[in-house]
Parts: sequence; structure tokens; C-alpha cells
Amino acid sequence: MLVSELIQRSPVRVFMNSISGGLKGGELGLIASLSGIGKTSVLVQIALDKLIQGKKVIHVSFTKHTDYVLSWYENIFDEFIKKKNLESERDVKNDIVKNRVLMKFTQGGVSGEQILQPLRALIKEGGFDADAIIIDGFDFSMSRESTEADDRASALASHIAAVKAFAEEMNLSVWYSCTVSGEGPFYNERNIPVVVKDFADLFAVIIVLEPKPDHIAFSVSQGREEGNSENLALKLDPKTMLILES
Repeated sequence: MLVSELIQRSPVRVFMNSISGGLKGGELGLIASLSGIGKTSVLVQIALDKLIQGKKVIHVSFTKHTDYVLSWYENIFDEFIKKKNLESERDVKNDIVKNRVLMKFTQGGVSGEQILQPLRALIKEGGFDADAIIIDGFDFSMSRESTEADDRASALASHIAAVKAFAEEMNLSVWYSCTVSGEGPFYNERNIPVVVKDFADLFAVIIVLEPKPDHIAFSVSQGREEGNSENLALKLDPKTMLILES
């Protein structure tokens, strides 16, 4: 199989078509679920889809172990091309590594500008013309005392607004993962994660992953079209963690 065929047949193509072609430059997207449901897998597949097309991606991780993130890229790519007899597989893998930058941050005590400054330097001064940024493991939790929670919500809104302004400045898209946790409720009446409800309008697309008996379902809680939560004709295979058509 040629790389062009691999791109065309990518399951991410169906996903992007389901959300009006995917994110545009300057837009933010959010993948939300309980812990361990598949958010990182979806984000990695979005990144790999761009990388296989020769586009550049910056993966920002707030997880403790970068090896964990790298193994996701390896495993998802291997599952994706299994039995496809891809020509120049080694060259494709080399291009993926060349066009991907992994940056690790510790969230505690780190301001939004301290995160954006090295990203801006990499893109502008380093000449790394990124098409997208993946932000995985960012903690949206507001499980504190009420007054502190209010301050936290305001700080989060300012942080996300700054990232959106940065995305617009650089003409790139940004995908976040969001883990919902605690006692619940996890989502409001519009199926928007409660932890982002006060600044949900900063996201162009919000996707919720919901575990089912034999698969993980996708639903659009927020998109470009007005309306209620919409179930997509997609699923995440719990064995391979690949996006598949239902």
C-alpha cells in the first residue's frame, strides 16, 4: 500500500469528516472521558494522521513518563499498518519521528506563559512549522474549596484563552484531553464536562468517550452546528484502541 492510500483510508478521516472536517487553524478541541478510557489513543491517532501526511506536530505531555507517550505512538502506528503491506514503512516511521516534537511539563506552579514561551520559540525561532499541538494530561480539576475553585476556574479560563490566542497567532489547531473525575456529576445537561463548563465556548469541538459493553462510543457534545449531543458512527476498539466505523 502506498502512503497516499494509507492517508485516504485512515479511520481518522471518518472522524474528521464527522466533525465538519476537523479543527481549523486557531481552533481548540477537547476529548473528555473517565480515566483510562482512550483519550491519549485518540489524540495520538489524530497526531499520526497529520504526521503521515508530512505535517508537523508538537505533543505536550503533563504525564510523568514520556516513554508512556512514545509507546502509544509505536503501538498505534503498528496496529494501524498491520496487514497493510505499507511501502517504505521505515521511511514513514523516520518522517514521523522527524516531524514530531515531544515536550514535557509539570503543571504545578507553571503558568500559561511558561508553557507558551518554549512553544513559540520552537515554532518561530526553531523553524518548526507545526500544524497542530496535542496537549495530553492537563489537569482541569477544580476539586478544592469553593473560593479556591472560583479562582481556579478563572485562572483556567485565562489559560485556555491564552492558548487559543496563541493558536490563532500561529494558525494551528490544538487538541486537549480532559479527564473527568470525582464523585460527579461529570457532565452538565449538554454533556459538557463540568470542569470546563465555564469556558466551554473557547472550544470549537468537544468529544466525549463513553464506555459500552464491547466498545467505546464517541459523542459530540459541542460542535460548529448548534444542537444537542450527537452520537457519531464511530467507536474505539478496546483491544487495539483504534478508531473504527460502527
